[in-house]
Amino acid sequence: MSEPRMNLFERYRPFRRWVEAGLWILILAVQAAFATVVAVIDTREAGHGAATWQPVTWEISSHLALLALVPVLIVFERRFPLNRSTWRRNWAWHVLGSVIFSLAHVGLMVGMRQIVYAWAGTRYDFGDWLAKWPYEYLKDARTYALFLLAIMSYRLFMLRLQGEARVLDPPEGVAEPALPGAAETADNPPESPPRPDRFLVRKLRREFLISASDIDWLQAQGNYVGLRVNGHDYLLRATLTDFLTQLDPARYARVHRSYAANLDRIAEIEPLDGGDARLHMRDGTHIPCSRRYRTALRS
Repeated sequence: MSEPRMNLFERYRPFRRWVEAGLWILILAVQAAFATVVAVIDTREAGHGAATWQPVTWEISSHLALLALVPVLIVFERRFPLNRSTWRRNWAWHVLGSVIFSLAHVGLMVGMRQIVYAWAGTRYDFGDWLAKWPYEYLKDARTYALFLLAIMSYRLFMLRLQGEARVLDPPEGVAEPALPGAAETADNPPESPPRPDRFLVRKLRREFLISASDIDWLQAQGNYVGLRVNGHDYLLRATLTDFLTQLDPARYARVHRSYAANLDRIAEIEPLDGGDARLHMRDGTHIPCSRRYRTALRS
């Protein structure tokens, strides 16, 4: 089954970063507005005598600090993903991450409050950190978990929208593996791992095939490899290093720590300062080539 020239993911991709940033800003802005109204009402009912600008400053500074930490949390979750195969080794990193997240959040919001208070001609005092931070951490840990859940849910949705590939079957003509215990001799060399010919891609409720020879380039994306195939992007659950061992080394070469290229699809090698290069692919895209791999690529 063939895929349409421009599917939903391809139409969404040019606006993806703007939409993602806009959603986070919108969500936190709405949350800040509600929290500010509640804080103003609570302050007046408590009879503390605080001016209205003070609870407004408290809530806005808190939510601005959270917004600033969202990109950091996205990168951190990508580095230490939580899924069925990784949560056992990565959960401790996220416990530590929640602590750092809370400290950064409190530090940023206190700094912003001090600036606003100084501009108003007064002084902001957060109080005893050792006494107040545990309470702040309990709130921040809940926020950290909610942010993490939102990031993971969105990534899962995008994975289903983009399409996940898997190896369909080994190429035809691969010899059966030797029997256990068989001697490795000149007449009976060790079997090389089979190289996949085709991949089955599942996208929402549709399935179609792509050929390994149609891969233009590959990119490491955490626990996945991004496959660029005929102008479309798919994800394969593997690491770039492991997956390259399954591809023909005469056709595919690593050109960067995070990229590999189909040598037949390279149109031009553009030298850059420092010995690096930019590869112009035949599909119109560009990928980096680091100095470490450039010599091997030229040879």
